[in-house]
Amino acid sequence: MPVNFAMQIVTSHKNTDFDGLASIIGITILYPDTLGVVPATVNNNVEKFLSTHKTAFNIVLPGEFNHEQVTRLTVVDTDQWRRLDRMDKLRGRDDLEIHIWDHHHGGDIEADWKCQEQIGATVTLIVREMKKRGLCLNALDSTILLLGLYEDTGHLTYRSTTAEDAYAAGWLLENGADLNVVSAFLNPPYEEVQREILFAMMHDTRRLNINNRAIGLNLINLDQKVKDLAVIVGNYRKIANLDAVFITFVIDEKRSLVIGRSGTDMVDAGAVMKELGGGGHPGAASATVKSDRFTAAELQDEIIRLLHDQQKEGIKIADIMSFPVTRVSPSATMREVQKIMASQKISGVLVTDDEEIMGIVVLWDFKKIRQKRQWDMNVKAFMSRKVVSIKPDALPVQAAELMTKNDIGHLPVVHDGELIGIVTRTDILTYLYGILPD
Repeated sequence: MPVNFAMQIVTSHKNTDFDGLASIIGITILYPDTLGVVPATVNNNVEKFLSTHKTAFNIVLPGEFNHEQVTRLTVVDTDQWRRLDRMDKLRGRDDLEIHIWDHHHGGDIEADWKCQEQIGATVTLIVREMKKRGLCLNALDSTILLLGLYEDTGHLTYRSTTAEDAYAAGWLLENGADLNVVSAFLNPPYEEVQREILFAMMHDTRRLNINNRAIGLNLINLDQKVKDLAVIVGNYRKIANLDAVFITFVIDEKRSLVIGRSGTDMVDAGAVMKELGGGGHPGAASATVKSDRFTAAELQDEIIRLLHDQQKEGIKIADIMSFPVTRVSPSATMREVQKIMASQKISGVLVTDDEEIMGIVVLWDFKKIRQKRQWDMNVKAFMSRKVVSIKPDALPVQAAELMTKNDIGHLPVVHDGELIGIVTRTDILTYLYGILPD
């Protein structure tokens, strides 16, 4: 029978994952008068957890309370009305107070108060408040919160993970979180149908090179409901040694489910899924797409287009390169080059003959000089002829890879055969990490 008194509730998105469930439970701990409302549809591993743990928490289903009695709605792990389960009756009410705890942005829920930051997991934001209040948790509460944190950060490996996520995990472990339970629910054993799908993906993957990254695309027709598809896709990406994968599962003639997993900064799975009407994080995301919008085959073409668009929107080498480029002729002496580099405080100069790049001289090359007379020798006797160039529309990560592969610290930037700039290891480190090398 529905509860009939003034109340505060907290809920999360449909197909609730552990971050959503844990955040619901976390809010009921922070605000004991709040009732947790778990959507009717939850992920399979969450369903297994609830089958044995549901009675331990103050939670109900969407039909087990009176919407008219709600005075405060707290939404966790989403900020979109359409992702909530049977909460339409609350939308548009002037007398309803709305709070949001979330690590996503861009939704349509207008809140009176929010804690919304780019961080690995919503749980981390809630743990921050628990630590601030000096709370101590029991082992069960700590374990469910750690489940949510680990799932949304890929065991603290997704690139969206922050230092605070790691500190939050440590605090939960201090409060008794059980890693054996966490491992059991986040790494469930495969059933026969799941193994068949994994093998099908491995057998028939469409491999593409986009933005210098190995991308896997696949289309799987499902003839039955399959559990833990997201887990299968995540493991498949690692097994296939792909930078990112986007698997389209045809559920029925009306809709398809796309699951994306990425292990590189150059592919944002969450941004791709958001364009398809879904959501998620840079490393893990999904979207349910109706067939009247895209057929399964069209979906794959759209994903490819969106991936190419990501490169167009990012920071390019042209944005961080230095120009004009200091250059010398092959007849310049090492003494002259040393004075130029010292006066300009640079670590390398290009050796050019007209517009042709002949070589490069860097600080290391001065260590080759062992006799005084060598200071007056031409640079072509000491320069490195192994010069690797890069295009201005390349990405900084691509430059870092070229430097690592060729063991060099300078890349001339060439456009249509013309030298227009140079990018150094220092430029790349400054961009990627915001630090300078020692």
